[in-house]
Amino acid sequence: MKKVMLLGSGELGREVVIALKRLGHTVIACDSYAGAPAMQVADGFEVFSMLDADGLDAAVARHAPDIIVPEVESIRTDRFYAYEAQGIQVTPSAKAANFTMNRKLIRDLAAKDLDLITAPYGYATTYEEFLSVIETVGLPCVVKPLMSSSGKGQSVVRSEDEMRSAFDYALEGARGDIREMIVEGFIDFHTEITLLTVTQKAGETLFCAPIGHRQERGDYQESWQPCHVDPAQLEECRDMAVKVTSALGGAGIWGIEFFLSDDTVYFSELSPRPHDTGMVTLAGTQNFNEFELHARALLGLPIAEIEQRYPAASAVILAEKDDEPNYSGIEEACAYRQSDLRIFGKPTTRPYRRMGVVLAYDRLGEESIGQLRARAAEIAAKVKVH
Repeated sequence: MKKVMLLGSGELGREVVIALKRLGHTVIACDSYAGAPAMQVADGFEVFSMLDADGLDAAVARHAPDIIVPEVESIRTDRFYAYEAQGIQVTPSAKAANFTMNRKLIRDLAAKDLDLITAPYGYATTYEEFLSVIETVGLPCVVKPLMSSSGKGQSVVRSEDEMRSAFDYALEGARGDIREMIVEGFIDFHTEITLLTVTQKAGETLFCAPIGHRQERGDYQESWQPCHVDPAQLEECRDMAVKVTSALGGAGIWGIEFFLSDDTVYFSELSPRPHDTGMVTLAGTQNFNEFELHARALLGLPIAEIEQRYPAASAVILAEKDDEPNYSGIEEACAYRQSDLRIFGKPTTRPYRRMGVVLAYDRLGEESIGQLRARAAEIAAKVKVH
């Protein structure tokens, strides 16, 4: 059996640990704070800043893992090339992790090297550069730190009055030591999807049914599967997914985001790991949820097929302020039919922090996606984080 080191121990990492443990493997969960969700179910844990190259090297040397699984952005990913040279497997690959932890690398790969269609964009490190890029891409535009997660530092600029605050917010929300941002021209799209894509060590690339999602403050609030997509546009999404994952290499699950307009498919972003919108698969919509698919792929276990079983929707449970978590309404939420929920076990709260997720599904073929979304939101509203 393998020893796996998980770098990043949030709610997504927690489910990856559960999937790996069910297959009999040992997992060491790492994060910058104690008591993180994945640590609660792992065999062991380490607390250190993964942006500290020496600390990361020391943890790897101490545990001698067979496989390293990155689950967050704030990692000294350049060290992964050395680990691969030592014979340690990095999931999906050192190149994939290094490129996708930085929006600049992955966007330039997609747009310039692979010729994928993206929103017009530019980069800025100073306010003067920021204004120059906005002049090129136009208003409205979206501003994001090159390295961040869960929408931190992301905002939409619609007027000149919002420019300074958006620039400052992007710097404040940046993770790691990269103080640069990407400015994207706004796209008039009707649908935003995540296409979960599974690359295998020995086997064909597989795709989950497309997942629709809605964001606020740059962070996912609800998702649903399947999301209706025109067959020709879905095929275009799959072709783009194969191009970018082949360029990066390795085995695992990838959360690839696309914007769909009436006549164009735009590549948006890519995560080389389970995606937050993919938590909807915890409702049993597929024969394997996204975390089980990731575990099997990174372990080199064959995945014969991904079977879509029934539709489902998810809605997040959010905290309102800084505090220690105390929940109410769970009993009421559990009284709903064809539903489930997960409380992540995070030790502290802050405004808009994701503390849990509600799942609503339809095994009987009686409800529309719209009804499932409404039911998931209704149940999530019952659970309060005090």
